[in-house]
Amino acid sequence: MENKDFNFKKAILILSLLIVLIPIITFSILIFNKNSSKNNATTQDTSSPNIKNFLLIGTDGREGEQSFRSDCMIIATMDMKHKSIKLTSLARDTYVDIPGVGKGKLNEAYFWGKEELLFKTIEKNFGIELYKYIQVDFNDLMNIIFTLGGVSVDVEDNEVEAINNLIPASYESCTYDNKGEMKLINSSGTQMLNGYQAIAYTRIRYSDNAIKRDARQRKVLMSVLKDFKNKATSNYEKMLKDLAPYYSTNITSSEIFDLAANAYSSGAINNVKQAQFPIIDDLHVKGGTYKDAGWVWLYDLNSVQVLKDFIFNDINMEDNDYLKDNSNIQLNY
Repeated sequence: MENKDFNFKKAILILSLLIVLIPIITFSILIFNKNSSKNNATTQDTSSPNIKNFLLIGTDGREGEQSFRSDCMIIATMDMKHKSIKLTSLARDTYVDIPGVGKGKLNEAYFWGKEELLFKTIEKNFGIELYKYIQVDFNDLMNIIFTLGGVSVDVEDNEVEAINNLIPASYESCTYDNKGEMKLINSSGTQMLNGYQAIAYTRIRYSDNAIKRDARQRKVLMSVLKDFKNKATSNYEKMLKDLAPYYSTNITSSEIFDLAANAYSSGAINNVKQAQFPIIDDLHVKGGTYKDAGWVWLYDLNSVQVLKDFIFNDINMEDNDYLKDNSNIQLNY
């Protein structure tokens, strides 16, 4: 029988990995989406002791830049009521109303006002209050993966050339002290990728499509979590300390500890659910160039309830009754 203290420490680190890794590994999740000047989202209280929401922010700022966009935004829900952890990606190109700025892409809110304005934008357009955040820079994810010893990924035949085309740029920007000489991928199949190789893999885009890129990013994340859950090590505290320089947050250590305790005791740590908003189909979303915002995703305003039902009522998006009746679609032109 496994030692309970050992399991609990592992749960803390797994939760921390969820908090730290997801923002960047799943960065740039592009989905069909719609917004308009009219907003009918009703704010839902997120202060329930049984359901806690946090915003995971992945950024890709260049050296010397003071302002930059958020490439990834994920609502992380610790749902003790339904004993699950939920990860809901918000498309960065979603066309929204940014308070005090005007209409634009969701990722521009971070550019104009960091996490505070991003919180306000999500509340105004989707009706979900957020106060706590975790932010990770794209390059820091490479250091995180190196620290964890790499990630096992099944690379497909059509991905080998694409990943090798992206490895040099990722290697050049990698700041890990012991990254060694640059190594390309020699073949397809399951193999251990280091930090810059894994980032190159998640950046593949033009060899197929954005949806498959999203799947690659999630595959890397879940592989990291699976590998680590199966790893026996006595150095959890040291690893947490090693990861600390690679992310910023306003969540205190005691809060993370309490979340881990609840996630472990309730079994939520073993029940991770994923979703994306807007809804990916040909009815509740539309993508294209719109006004002066460039290429954006427009979404069905009424489908916001599907998002909130997933987060607060534990109804999987694909099972929501709203999607069975197409008579109430209101795209946000």
